[in-house]
Amino acid sequence: MGKVYLIGAGPGAADLITLRGARLLQQADAVLYDALVQPELLALVNPSARLIAAGKRCNKLSTNQMFINKMLVDAARHNKLVVRLKGGDPMIFGRAQEELAALQAAGIEYEVVPGITSAVAAAAELGVSLTQRGLSRNVVFITPRVGDKEAVSDWVQSVLAADTAVLYMAFGLSAEISAALMQRGMPGDTPAAIIGNVSLPNMKKTFTSLAQLPDAAKDVGMPALIVLGEVLRDQLQNNWLASIEQSAAVA
Repeated sequence: MGKVYLIGAGPGAADLITLRGARLLQQADAVLYDALVQPELLALVNPSARLIAAGKRCNKLSTNQMFINKMLVDAARHNKLVVRLKGGDPMIFGRAQEELAALQAAGIEYEVVPGITSAVAAAAELGVSLTQRGLSRNVVFITPRVGDKEAVSDWVQSVLAADTAVLYMAFGLSAEISAALMQRGMPGDTPAAIIGNVSLPNMKKTFTSLAQLPDAAKDVGMPALIVLGEVLRDQLQNNWLASIEQSAAVA
């Protein structure tokens, strides 16, 4: 049997993959890749390797997770070095545990190669540290989405308890998120940011408030992250002042 490497592709830009991940792509015999993996990154793959699409996209035609598990096991039985290329970091909202369990059950050796998760890349692009001395001592990575047959999660309480929150797979739920958090006591003027296609040329970002989140989300494409917390206050204020100055200059 071959060995499987679960590799984090990073947030999008091809050059944000780790050196170890890039080296393994060049050695791979087969690569099962996510839908969000960019063509520029696939160009690094060994030319003789077999490329297998194994993507999952919200509200779009996706590959069933059980079928992905089976493809992964089958690939390891017929190839020496198999890469499972996953967007961001494999261990953050990547369903990696299900794939690792399938490999373990089949007696297949594996290794996880970490990647840059989207929240970290978003902080870099926004120019805002998710943790700041005296202001934010904790960060929660969370998703409000609940899959079929999954128990409902009280994600609202987790966000309320955190100094800074980064919401994954939340873009299409901006109205629900805003309403649920304000209903449970989060102020409507809580600073927020939405960033789509982080690290890519078509990236869009905007600073807003919790109350204005649904309207602001209309100008940002998917996939996108939502960031909430006082760490964004200065950037939100600066953007507001800049927009006023720009309006005055046009007038």
